Amino acid sequence: METTRLKKHLRPVLLLLVAVGLGYSFWSSAGLLQLGAGLALFLFGMQCLEEGLRDLAGSQLERWLEKSTATRGKSLLFGLFGTFLLQSSTLVSLLTIAFISTGLIQLAGGIAILFGANLGATSGIWLLALAGQNLSLSPLALPLLVLGVLMGFNGARSKAAGRILLGIAFIFLGIDQIKEGFGSFGDAMDMSELRSEGMLGALLFVTFGILITVVLQSSHATLMLTLAALAGGQLELGQSLAIAIGSNVGSSVTTAFVGSLGGNRSGQRLALAHVLFNVVTGVLAFFLLSPLTWLVHWLVTPLGLADNPMIQLALFHSLFNGMGVALFWPLQGALATALARWLPEVEEPPVLITDMAPALPTLERTHARYLNERALDSADASASAVLQELRHLGRLSIEVICHALYLPVEMLNQPRVDERQLLAAPDRHALSAEVLYQRHIKGVYGDLLSFMGRLDVPLDDEHQRLWLSCQVVALQLVDAVKDAKHLQKNLGQALLGEPSAMREAYLELRRHLLGMLREVRAVGALIGGELPADALHARLQLLDESAAAFDAAFRQRLFAAVRRQELDGLQTSSLMNDLGYVSRIIQSLRNVLQLGTEHGLFEPHEDDDAPALILP
Repeated sequence: METTRLKKHLRPVLLLLVAVGLGYSFWSSAGLLQLGAGLALFLFGMQCLEEGLRDLAGSQLERWLEKSTATRGKSLLFGLFGTFLLQSSTLVSLLTIAFISTGLIQLAGGIAILFGANLGATSGIWLLALAGQNLSLSPLALPLLVLGVLMGFNGARSKAAGRILLGIAFIFLGIDQIKEGFGSFGDAMDMSELRSEGMLGALLFVTFGILITVVLQSSHATLMLTLAALAGGQLELGQSLAIAIGSNVGSSVTTAFVGSLGGNRSGQRLALAHVLFNVVTGVLAFFLLSPLTWLVHWLVTPLGLADNPMIQLALFHSLFNGMGVALFWPLQGALATALARWLPEVEEPPVLITDMAPALPTLERTHARYLNERALDSADASASAVLQELRHLGRLSIEVICHALYLPVEMLNQPRVDERQLLAAPDRHALSAEVLYQRHIKGVYGDLLSFMGRLDVPLDDEHQRLWLSCQVVALQLVDAVKDAKHLQKNLGQALLGEPSAMREAYLELRRHLLGMLREVRAVGALIGGELPADALHARLQLLDESAAAFDAAFRQRLFAAVRRQELDGLQTSSLMNDLGYVSRIIQSLRNVLQLGTEHGLFEPHEDDDAPALILP
């Protein structure tokens, strides 16, 4: 708690210090102000380009992804052209982690996409190098700005296309501003005197490239700054080549950080694959820096480009990335196998709720496991993440309901019900369902609602229906837990009392609800399997008929007990209310099963042996 409070107070202080530092730097140096403004325009243009392409593609992105990752070669091309369009290998890598974490693509396809992303990262530097230092892109940017704004007033798709044009325009303006900013610096930022002939000097500039890429979150931005400095004479060719190596390694740092935060093993494996590829390729390029530099000179000399360091930098960047792909391409299968061995699946425990300590309120809430922020960039990826999280919420909900009945969760898995456990009095120190709800349900449900509320991508009719169904499923699960909370109070008092008609009636409710939970579990296990839809509907109908038959018979037995004066009016009222809670719990879980059948919410996940959403 103290650490959180300290971070909360430190954040505005750090932001203020950064703002003051930047303000003083901009005031003291017009060139630095121009350079910072150009970099801001460039990064903002990339953001506009990303959002425009995402909004324009809509749900087509997933269909393109499915078609484009059918083979490793297609996956490579998808990564290459995706990076060319978005001009960010880091962004493509993060999107790929989101796709693989939610099961949309397999690990081998994701590795091939990363290879393509690294090759695609060379496209931007080639465009800038070919444009040259003396070519101004601002005249091209101005009409794009006008068209982009005008297209924003003509519907959603036109607005998305206009956003793409605005992104390109801001990128062009940013490039010109950065070139002029470096020109204004002149000798003030001349690093050409820092000779890098030795290994130590080259390592210094590799580290410099890593740091800039980590700060800017874009290897393209780092390379663009490097090109501008190279063209302005502030960098030598050897120094710029070392920075290019560092930018490649730095682009994997963000991927590694995001992948390590996710709970999904597939995403962590892909993040590790990206780090391995970039680090091994970077180390190899570093030790082969002299031969590669000679090869670049040998290739450009016949073309009359020996005096063009920008073209040489672009060619070097393409050569060492291509070398890395050539090295790793035949090793994809072995790499995927090794990653699965190094990062094995975390075995799902048979019971999720195991912390039964009385001091539970001092512990942190359970939160969502599978809601990757990058999944919000894609309709299918976000839906897949929500489905996985609904499975998690479903398991937690069933377990809380079992605890509300004062029964161990293991009874749902036993071939036969242990009658002694069913008749036993509850533990007086057992936690209430209210505490378990606050600890295990509320946080996950809140994370789900927040995640679904932040989705801001175009959805077709199919995705909209699926999204609505997911929201209803989450609400039904939470409603079932809330009804179990109300049921627990009277149930606990009756089960702790002496043998009586009241205690027998609550034992009957307990036995009935446990049986229905076991049946719900059995039906859920069938959904997503090979059982025909008619058979599943028949099973659901049988569940409905069993619940209705029990309700009618239980009411008859209650009034018979009243006539025999075994129950009074107040006791009967409590039992009737609690019968309603039991019926609503069963109906809520039955609705979840129905929605799962209609909308495919229970399709088996590749990393989950339990296909049913609410299997404990």
